[in-house]
Amino acid sequence: MIRLMMRAEMALLLTAGLLVTAACDGSGGAAVSQPSNQVSATTQHGPPPLGWYANVAYFTQWGSHSRNFEVRDVEASGAAAKLTHINYAFGNIGSDGRCLAGGHGEDGDAWTDYQRRFTADESVDGVADALDQPLAGNFNQLRKLKQRHRGLKVLLSLGGWAWSKYFSNAAATAASRQAFAASCLDLFIGGNLPISGEPQGGPGSAAGVFDGIDIDWEWPGSEGNQGNVIRAADKQNFTLLLAELRRQLDAYGSALGRQFQLTAFLPADPDKITAGVEVDRALGLLDFATVQGYDFHGPWENRTNHHSQLRSPPADPAPGRLSVETAVDAYLHAGAPARKLVVGVPAYGKGWRGVPGTDRGLYQPSAGPAPGTWEAGSEDYKALVKRPGMRFRDTTNGAVWLHDGDQWWSYDDPPLLIQKVAWIRSNGLGGAMMWSLDGDTADAALTTALHDALAG
Repeated sequence: MIRLMMRAEMALLLTAGLLVTAACDGSGGAAVSQPSNQVSATTQHGPPPLGWYANVAYFTQWGSHSRNFEVRDVEASGAAAKLTHINYAFGNIGSDGRCLAGGHGEDGDAWTDYQRRFTADESVDGVADALDQPLAGNFNQLRKLKQRHRGLKVLLSLGGWAWSKYFSNAAATAASRQAFAASCLDLFIGGNLPISGEPQGGPGSAAGVFDGIDIDWEWPGSEGNQGNVIRAADKQNFTLLLAELRRQLDAYGSALGRQFQLTAFLPADPDKITAGVEVDRALGLLDFATVQGYDFHGPWENRTNHHSQLRSPPADPAPGRLSVETAVDAYLHAGAPARKLVVGVPAYGKGWRGVPGTDRGLYQPSAGPAPGTWEAGSEDYKALVKRPGMRFRDTTNGAVWLHDGDQWWSYDDPPLLIQKVAWIRSNGLGGAMMWSLDGDTADAALTTALHDALAG
């Protein structure tokens, strides 16, 4: 059985032309050479087989230290047995366009990712970590989770809202795309983590944890978080970045006799799709794409509205009329294979305060964001399900909301998820994705609803 790849073995793949060719530039780094062949952006990866549905959920790195939600809880809740994929959020990209690991701040959180030693009570399998074992932290707990659930795949998700700043730099040129992909594979697929302040890390220390890469660039060619780098060529460069990742993942997997997956999180707003996604070409390179199905509206607006509606009701006053149906239709009309589209659903709600009772609080003015456990205007499903107040349901358009006379919350519950999955199945789509596991209940009510409806 092929064991972990060391850095030297990685270099052999690089110099063989399977990834990129690198030479020392005299500064302690690597100068990436031009490729011998142009990267093809037309390599096609077919849709998932009929009858198979993805049930994807994100595990947030920060949840394990700021929200008291560990990898162990994914097992204890029963969620792990009901998922096809866990996306670990997030890995960061440096200003030089390369993947980062280790350290703190911009680099991430090495302690949480792979250095923290878990006690027996904290661990997935009840076994305490040793002080000097090569891999600890969440990465080792995910490895243990996979050992218990052999069909479960874990992908390293890159970017997200806070860490998409330098995606445009990574995608800008052939050389930057090669360096980006090689750095990501080196760290997270080859598992060659840096040693920094603790004994964990080293060549091959995290090999086998991740089964692929998920790209969460928010957003190519249009505004995301303040300060993100945006280029006019982002749309085309996004495709080329996916193509380079696809090429290197396929080459690396071929050398190991296995396959690695490539997925991406894509926007719901048709304007952002047009600005940043070459839909037919990009989807041809991905195993599947998860489409944003939430944050259509929120308390950054002064009027209440559904944040994750399946369809936009006729009375919806918002420009753009965002909905799951609108987003999916935009991708289908642009040439996306239906089976490659996985619909995102939220394990949290968006809330407003100072909302009058007119029309059950829907489309009403507000006084601002409602208080939330972690941030104003946002609350986990596990908290919302316990809140007092009147609940209302639009079964025609697929929306649920809660109004207690002052606060107004839009969220998804198990019956709504079942309705969404019925729509997913009837339209031949590829499954569902949930953000994020720490918002679900202790018995994984949302994950279970998705699993059972997809399996049904």
